[in-house]
Amino acid sequence: MTYPELKNKAALVTGASSGIGAATAILLAASGAKVVVNYFHNEKGARETAAAIQAAGGESIVLRADVRKSAECLSLIDASVLQFGPLDILINNAGSLVERLRILELNEERWDEVLDLNLKSAYVCSRAVAKSMIERKSGVIINVSSIAGRNGGGPGSIHYATAKAGLLAFSKAIARELAPHGIRVNCVSPGVIATPFHERFSTAEGMRNYIASIPMGRAGTAEEVAKVIVFLCSDEASYLCGETIEINGGLLML
Repeated sequence: MTYPELKNKAALVTGASSGIGAATAILLAASGAKVVVNYFHNEKGARETAAAIQAAGGESIVLRADVRKSAECLSLIDASVLQFGPLDILINNAGSLVERLRILELNEERWDEVLDLNLKSAYVCSRAVAKSMIERKSGVIINVSSIAGRNGGGPGSIHYATAKAGLLAFSKAIARELAPHGIRVNCVSPGVIATPFHERFSTAEGMRNYIASIPMGRAGTAEEVAKVIVFLCSDEASYLCGETIEINGGLLML
């Protein structure tokens, strides 16, 4: 397989301990980037991601941080820069549904938690890397949204869908602001992807129903999403700015 050329680029992937984040970190490294594998709870998964990178001859470090919090995010960026130099690529992938809750069950604490994890984290991390990228007039930021941000998601996804919809607008807003400084911001919006997300939040019957509605007749893979993300990081996507790429097997066509 031919990978995009990202040799010697420094990349940070938040939430890189499993699923799309892990696949993206591995593919970035295969493309030549030096990768910071961030995690919050799942240290085992993060170290497995780093081990896969290193086994293939890539370079990575594992760093823990709660990217909802500015102080921890700044410490994460500082540690990343100390190891690999200024960051060229930021993948805002951290996120979760946490739990499915309908409106009468959804309290303010859970609402705030899910919006902070999926939306505020992207703002905090983007702000943390923006100054250096502006000074260097170079950089790429990719935000990982979801089809839920387009269609409202499945049952009990109000908080998650709202956060992911906000991420679509956030991507456009900062893309417009940062483009004059040589920084490209884009977004990907995965549909039904076979990752631990659905193992946790979707039943077997629910997955069968989802797949039955997908024109391609199957769920996507984390690696298929990662390929699009890495393409967006490369010079092959040099004139893509403020776009959201739908990756859903035809489930939602815009």
